[in-house]
Amino acid sequence: MNKTPDGRSVPPAYADERAMLEAWLDFHRETLALKCSGLSDDQLRLAVVPSSSMTLLGLVQHMTEVERNWFQRIFAGHDVAPVFGGSNADGFALQPGRGLDEAMAAWQTEIARGREVIAEASLDDTGRLAEQEAGYVGEQGVSLRWIMVHMIEEYARHNGHADLIREQIDGVTGA
Repeated sequence: MNKTPDGRSVPPAYADERAMLEAWLDFHRETLALKCSGLSDDQLRLAVVPSSSMTLLGLVQHMTEVERNWFQRIFAGHDVAPVFGGSNADGFALQPGRGLDEAMAAWQTEIARGREVIAEASLDDTGRLAEQEAGYVGEQGVSLRWIMVHMIEEYARHNGHADLIREQIDGVTGA
């Protein structure tokens, strides 16, 4: 597989649908990790965009919760608690003692669990949304294909946030 100059795996130009979706999802996961690399704990906790409390560390925690929600809860139907506690179900709130190493380990664990859950599934297999979420989609069932496209979109959106935050912290742009 080809690599970008910063080391991320480039999704293949030609592949079957499943391989393409997985490659793009992994590319965006690698992008978020790259946005956090080389920064101090204090920098990872900086909310640098006026009127927003979003931080790079909070984004990693948030995507940990998103991974758990979509693959374990919705797709697999597992009844699992939020990774960072019920009072922090979206993952954005920071704890003084939890740094990037712990957050990254939890995130990588959720990514691995998600991969396990979908390993043998067809893109047409379905998960079940809660009633409130189903109201937005129009029905309770969503295919694994839908979930994977949504996850790519979720990472892409938050990687845009991460890019702006990182630029404000130390001027690093791109990726």
